[in-house]
Amino acid sequence: MEKGRDAAAGCVKKVMVAIDESEYSYHALIWALDNLKEVIAGSSLLIFAAQPNPDCFHTYGAHFGSSRTSNPIPAGRSLVSKVVEQKKELSLHLLEKARSICLNRGVKAETITEAGEPRELICNAVEVHKIDLLVVANHPTGFPKSVFQGSLGDYCSKNAKCQVLVVSKQE
Repeated sequence: MEKGRDAAAGCVKKVMVAIDESEYSYHALIWALDNLKEVIAGSSLLIFAAQPNPDCFHTYGAHFGSSRTSNPIPAGRSLVSKVVEQKKELSLHLLEKARSICLNRGVKAETITEAGEPRELICNAVEVHKIDLLVVANHPTGFPKSVFQGSLGDYCSKNAKCQVLVVSKQE
């Protein structure tokens, strides 16, 4: 509890906001900029976007007269590398949009992106960049995903070596 009061008092040195293409993560970013002004003003803000691994290791080809999903074939290297490049471009665009939001609110932010499993990358970035407060969005998930995989906020709360603030968007 003592640690929580320190964060509220402005003793947090580094804040990281994890974003993706969802409206929920941008809501979390804007919420953090609006509600943590004092903390962010006297510290360093880092915006992180993960590039998820491509899930195109198999494509589905169809022979004349057959169902399109009946014949899985391995995806070629060129297809996989094209998907990876597109995900990188998307992440860079997301970070540029987030940086623009920060600048419009008078906050200078550093941005980084990495490729891999987002949950693990976020927790690793917390350690590497010595983050004191991680801000993540609460994404509504479907029943199977929430039961078997859990949410990003839950994962980060258990595994990130810093305080974690999960921001929910009111519908």
